[in-house]
Amino acid sequence: MRLLIINGPNLNMLGIREAEVYGNISYEELSKFIYEFANLNGVEVKIFHSNIEGEIINEIHNSFGKFDGIIINPGAYTHYSYAIHDAIKSVNIPTIEVHLSNIYSREEYRRKSVIAPSCVGQITGLGKYSYILAIAYFTKGE
Repeated sequence: MRLLIINGPNLNMLGIREAEVYGNISYEELSKFIYEFANLNGVEVKIFHSNIEGEIINEIHNSFGKFDGIIINPGAYTHYSYAIHDAIKSVNIPTIEVHLSNIYSREEYRRKSVIAPSCVGQITGLGKYSYILAIAYFTKGE
């Protein structure tokens, strides 16, 4: 099982940015947590981060034929990137959208995801465990 995990804008600022919303975990600690869980479950993961929409799209395109699933936290692109939505649809790889915070309990503009319709599911509001549940979905099936 090979999974690509994509993290979008500002996730590299975890542990610094709005700790009351995103917690105190740093991006490095989050990545380590994901790698350790994946390793314990026999899953190979690649974690990719970019603040740049085009780089995220290129990474999705480059995943074609190389990964069994994608887990994406699109950050603010969640709310307006039809380009990322289309990229996910173009590679036909099962994808789960994840968020550390509960986007539905936040500002009105954060409550709509244009990415979710291109995904098999969405996990939101469970902090670092959002990623773990997405990995579990891919390893355990439906």
